[in-house]
Amino acid sequence: MKKTLTLIYSCLFSAILYSQGNSNSLNINLVDIPQGYFWMGSEGKSENFDEAPLHKVYITEPFKMGATEITNAQYEAFDPSHKEYRGKYGFSENNDDAAIYISYKDAIAFCEWLSKKEGITYRLPTEAEWEYACRAGTYTPYWTGISLPDSFLKNQKLYRDPVSVSLQVGQTRPNTLGLYDMHGNIEEWCSDWYAPYESQEQTNPLGAKDGLYKVTRGGSHGTPVEFLRSANRMAMIPEDKHWLTGFRVVQGEHPEIGYYSKSETIPFCMQDVNQAKFDWKIDNTPIFKEPVNYIIPPDCNSNIPFYNHNHCPSITWCDNGDLLAIWFSANQENGREMVILGSRLRNGNATWDPASLFFKVPDRNMTGSALFNDKQGRLIHTNGVEAAGDWQNLAMVQRTSADNGATWSKPRLIGPEHKKRHQVISGTIRTKAGYLIQLADASPESNGGTAMHISKDNGQTWQDPGEGKANNFTEGDKGGSIAGIHAGIVELSNGNLMALGRGDAIQNKDSLWRMPMSISSDLGESWTYSASIFPPIDGGQRLVLMKLNEGPIMLISFTNHPYRLKNNGERGMEFTNPKGEKYNGEGMYAALSWDDGKTWPVKKLITDGKERLLYGQAWTGFFLMNETQAEPQGYLAATQSPDNIIHLISSGIHYQFNLEWLTNKSNSK
Repeated sequence: MKKTLTLIYSCLFSAILYSQGNSNSLNINLVDIPQGYFWMGSEGKSENFDEAPLHKVYITEPFKMGATEITNAQYEAFDPSHKEYRGKYGFSENNDDAAIYISYKDAIAFCEWLSKKEGITYRLPTEAEWEYACRAGTYTPYWTGISLPDSFLKNQKLYRDPVSVSLQVGQTRPNTLGLYDMHGNIEEWCSDWYAPYESQEQTNPLGAKDGLYKVTRGGSHGTPVEFLRSANRMAMIPEDKHWLTGFRVVQGEHPEIGYYSKSETIPFCMQDVNQAKFDWKIDNTPIFKEPVNYIIPPDCNSNIPFYNHNHCPSITWCDNGDLLAIWFSANQENGREMVILGSRLRNGNATWDPASLFFKVPDRNMTGSALFNDKQGRLIHTNGVEAAGDWQNLAMVQRTSADNGATWSKPRLIGPEHKKRHQVISGTIRTKAGYLIQLADASPESNGGTAMHISKDNGQTWQDPGEGKANNFTEGDKGGSIAGIHAGIVELSNGNLMALGRGDAIQNKDSLWRMPMSISSDLGESWTYSASIFPPIDGGQRLVLMKLNEGPIMLISFTNHPYRLKNNGERGMEFTNPKGEKYNGEGMYAALSWDDGKTWPVKKLITDGKERLLYGQAWTGFFLMNETQAEPQGYLAATQSPDNIIHLISSGIHYQFNLEWLTNKSNSK
């Protein structure tokens, strides 16, 4: 009986909605939007910096706009195969639900099809047209006032697992122009390339001439309510699609080509990059250089979005002799304000450049970054991009640079589905066979393992060979994921792969919890687990595992966690000081193996013995470095340049040393 009443109500609603006139052959009800002007944007405070400056916009031609978002029934008249997305994660099951899983290119193709079908132009709204129509003469955060009525709210909060809500269109009252669902339900594609605003008056602005992201507007279910404001700006990679985004159409000719917003400013880390190939000189004496901060705050007037939590770095060397580091900056790790910042240590300079913007899809969480020099004249940047906030539902995107990071290709989706197993980890490698391997956390939790993604065609296509296979991370068992999150990986001399990770600890024969070691003999289709000799690490800590130019495998990890102690309070490890005396040291250490990880004869605390008070950013904060103490925690990343210097960065500090220093008993140079 309840289902029957619901069906009757739905039919009555459709009949009332589409009896208002201006309907087309698909029963898309079109609302007249008059010409006029308005003030676009907001004050642009904090993470909403891209909404400023407020500027006057004239819309000189009236147009018609869809009263609701395009529904499943309407879209599937164009593309019947779209039915496969109905009900995914419990969303958009019915004919009159808003169509989701629509890319920008899908939306454009629909408009072109409908234009041809009806002999009249259909298109997406410009960003200015969308905000003008949404506001309907208002200047409050929402057209309803300073807040939205409860009836508009559909799980408006951060979430990790999608929460199913109805996406039926037109269920809340329309604004004064007759437009439904302008605040929430689903995000809507606009025609503009995303670009900064300018302050002068504009007429029918069209955004930038080119760009990386297409604007979306209106916010959606499952996101905090502040992202539903009339002025809020979002954007997506044009090929991207997920359960938050669809579109509505405009009927009317394309606005005349007039003023375009300026393109994005070139970030400082990409400016004036020397393109001369550097002649690397190897120094075989022991080297340990003074640790320095690589995260240098930008000038306050630079408009660079620099936040108080800087973490999760990656680093690579460039063919011109520079070093390039990137990391995320955010107020909170699951926030949509998160940006990827970058800095360059230019060849011959002693200090890093101030931080500048490196990569950001507007209003998306950006957790997980990797940089890699493929030694073939190309830098590879891989990053996670969330559908909204948090860091579980990530797509994987990749960019490349052939000019030392001065310019980058447009971001390309290499893992297009927003899901687990896509949280990128620094530490990309190339195997002897030429395969690229990129690790990514398999879980957003502290345990749950690491996924391995592999490309056998130089990065064109990628596979996750262990996906869907069970894991229990028990000594001697096999599974489809590496044990431990934030893992590092190396190729062994026989072609097998070895990985070490954080969490998913395994007890050894002495009942001590140890960092898990995973071995694969089939390029990541399965992994065999065992307890390593190393203590486990925990929150705010990430290891480095890499093969050095000279041959040995190097692990850099931590002797213990400063607050989350395991094994009955086990602290520190035994090291040897320059005098040959044994001592218990705590903090970051390096271990070396010359026999594929069977033994690790060298273990050294990462300190030269000099006392320093250093600031490690993120969860590390201030710490004391001296003869027996090194950095206690931090997310580590490393690269070894062709001069054999190991460049290690934590969440805030850049360390430089070489193999000779690691194997030398003294702390010289």
